[in-house]
Amino acid sequence: MKECETLRLSVDGAVLWVTLDRVEARNAIDMTMRDELLGVMDMLQTRRDVRAMVVTGSGRDFCTGGDLAPKPTPADPQSAAAAAPARRSALDRRVPVAKFQELFRAYWELELPVVSAVNGTTAGAGWMLALLADIVVAARGARWIHAFADRGMVPHAGDPFFLSRVLPLRQIAEVAMLRERFTSEDLHAWGAVNRLVEPEQVLPTAKDLAERLAQGPTRSLGVAKALYRRALSSDMATAFREEAAAVAMISETADRVEGVQSLKEGRPPRFVGE
Repeated sequence: MKECETLRLSVDGAVLWVTLDRVEARNAIDMTMRDELLGVMDMLQTRRDVRAMVVTGSGRDFCTGGDLAPKPTPADPQSAAAAAPARRSALDRRVPVAKFQELFRAYWELELPVVSAVNGTTAGAGWMLALLADIVVAARGARWIHAFADRGMVPHAGDPFFLSRVLPLRQIAEVAMLRERFTSEDLHAWGAVNRLVEPEQVLPTAKDLAERLAQGPTRSLGVAKALYRRALSSDMATAFREEAAAVAMISETADRVEGVQSLKEGRPPRFVGE
């Protein structure tokens, strides 16, 4: 497993644990973490031994969004002059936004079961890191702060697209406009959190769920996940075509054959992820 500067990665059985590890910055996502998370998504395209993933945070926070810490200002006039063009146009701000959009698109489209273990405060882009997982486990009393309006910002990094697919419209209005603070209990009441547990049970619960997912028919689960997510943005005809193609693609896989055979033999299936 490749060493990372901002993440702790470990494989437990068939489960990859991704722990955000910038405790001093409350696990805010800086450019390095963004690139390392993208690297994890890319790596998972070829890691057949990994059949589920858990995302969590170090310390008391899950993820407090993008890192807004001010960058050092060049001390000498020549360096300052060289940096000036990057500040001239607001359009330049599209570049870092696009990279974060790329991250969350890769996360959304990842054909691997994902559990988020929300151990503490979640803010800004951290909402997507938590809620775009397939199963969300959250600590009772953990704070959720949308943060964009607090900073006079427009929600970005894909937030308007993705959150509108996991939260009801009326709740999105509260989250994005009223600048209120929420808790895991609120998110659970909205149907956005699957398991609401005591703080000390977040990781054990996530571990149990991820191991159950990792014992499933990995390819079938991944394709099913993709079908459901694409159906949120497609018409019926397109969804039906993709469904038919997926059925044909999976029909001869080892796990599909095992699923039918185990039914005939009256025993639990033994899936291998292929």
